[in-house]
Amino acid sequence: MAGASNNVHRSIVTTESRSVRWLLTGLALLFIALFLVVPLASVFYEALRKGFGLYFQALVEPDALSAVKLTLIAALISVPLNLVFGVAAAWAIAKFEFRGKSVLITLIDLPFSVSPVVAGLIYVLMVGAQGWWGPWLIEHDIKIIFAIPGIVLATVFVTFPFVARELIPLMEAQGSEEEQAAMTLGASGWQTFWRVTLPNIKWGLLYGVILANARAMGEFGAVSVVSGHIRGETNTIPLHVEILYNEYNFVGAFACASLLALLALVTLALKSFVEWRAEKQAEAARRDATE
Repeated sequence: MAGASNNVHRSIVTTESRSVRWLLTGLALLFIALFLVVPLASVFYEALRKGFGLYFQALVEPDALSAVKLTLIAALISVPLNLVFGVAAAWAIAKFEFRGKSVLITLIDLPFSVSPVVAGLIYVLMVGAQGWWGPWLIEHDIKIIFAIPGIVLATVFVTFPFVARELIPLMEAQGSEEEQAAMTLGASGWQTFWRVTLPNIKWGLLYGVILANARAMGEFGAVSVVSGHIRGETNTIPLHVEILYNEYNFVGAFACASLLALLALVTLALKSFVEWRAEKQAEAARRDATE
């Protein structure tokens, strides 16, 4: 019966003529080539156009190294914070019913609907020198805007939906029967999480972390507002690329941009691997359930 249903499904999907399928495939490949492959190739072409010597020289220049370091710092702080928040929020939303649940879901989706530039301006309004808490922060010699804490805050804001949004539908689909069974057998809350919940969500969790990390390293709008563009101090890689390009240092700009392009390629490869592993795990679970 399963084989017959699969054959019926295939026949429904492939009713279009071969010419139509080739046309649609060709249009999709043309779109990918024009808007993805060609721009990506042009980045590496411009970066290497004057030789590997200038390329590597642009990457090891002090301001470039400082931008790389700051980008890594922002990602290394914001991604673990979002991992903890995402798991806690997804656990609460998927496993429990409580007042304000819809409000929490709306707040999680807020960075998707608010412009990153607006988010940066909000932080300036709150903790800038003329902001609500600015005088108190200045009095206690605490610097947030135009410093690393402001960059981290902006990065956290734009990236915190990714982990939660990957885990919420996954946890809802899995239900809470396994956790309830573990609690019935005497497992504590932490034991239930580490031995039951976490193994079931590990691929979705890794997928969300990969997306959050890619967004953290490539964020421009919010970070641009709160950074102050201080060379060698508060410029991340995207901001450093903008400065070099505006100064007509095209080799340096495209060399640094190639780092972000390589990050995108690595992220795509990791994403594909995680999806493949998750699919294999799901297939294995379905086979075990039918045997």
